[in-house]
Amino acid sequence: MQQTSRAAASVLVVEDDPDVRDLLVEHFKDRGFDVAATGDGRAAVTAVTREPSRYTLIFTDLNLPGADGLAVLEAARSANPAIRVVIITGYASLDSAIQAVRLGAFDYLTKPFSIGQIDLVLQRAAQSEALELENRELARRSSEDSADRLASDLLARLGDIEARLAAIERLLRARF
Repeated sequence: MQQTSRAAASVLVVEDDPDVRDLLVEHFKDRGFDVAATGDGRAAVTAVTREPSRYTLIFTDLNLPGADGLAVLEAARSANPAIRVVIITGYASLDSAIQAVRLGAFDYLTKPFSIGQIDLVLQRAAQSEALELENRELARRSSEDSADRLASDLLARLGDIEARLAAIERLLRARF
């Protein structure tokens, strides 16, 4: 997914393994993302709470020093519900996957993962963002259409009232 058609999206990589962190950082940079990285969960929580609109994607390890990936997920979703958070872990369990999904994780990847899996997540994120933009536009249009219909209905009712008032005035003039 190339990010060249609009301002570069910003990704936060939260991974305590320097090799995995560096791999992800380079991969995202190669795809045009603005990338920040940390190896500590507490630093990630601080980053997303200080600048809630900066990041569009967060890739976070589940087991981290400072605060775990679920704490990063909760802080990110609390700070900005539009942030897509991907949990990555070498210690996958059904319980942690369910908990991540319940907390609003966009995806859950197990290590070792492939770069192809990362690209699929990026594609899904881009498609999801495009659908959200389309939904907002459709809602805006629908709201405008509703307002136009309401205005038209009100004008029609006003016309009916004016016609009735004119008829009443004619009757009153005829009687007096």
